[in-house]
Amino acid sequence: MSGKIIITIDDYRKKHNISKYKICRACNLQQTQLNAYCNNKLVRVDLDVLTRICDFLHCDLSDILKYVPNYE
Repeated sequence: MSGKIIITIDDYRKKHNISKYKICRACNLQQTQLNAYCNNKLVRVDLDVLTRICDFLHCDLSDILKYVPNYE
């Protein structure tokens, strides 16, 4: 079994006290779309969306995505 990628946008925004509303407005996202990222409920990741989020949050991709290996 392979590892997985976990989206940690919600942790990052809480740590930096940034509302979902501000992210949606600044990144031109629907609330449901951002919630899907925050809750790891995506079928496909949109790189343009991740780019806009990173630009707004002034962060690296590694700040909002984590790789979790499966060693079993």
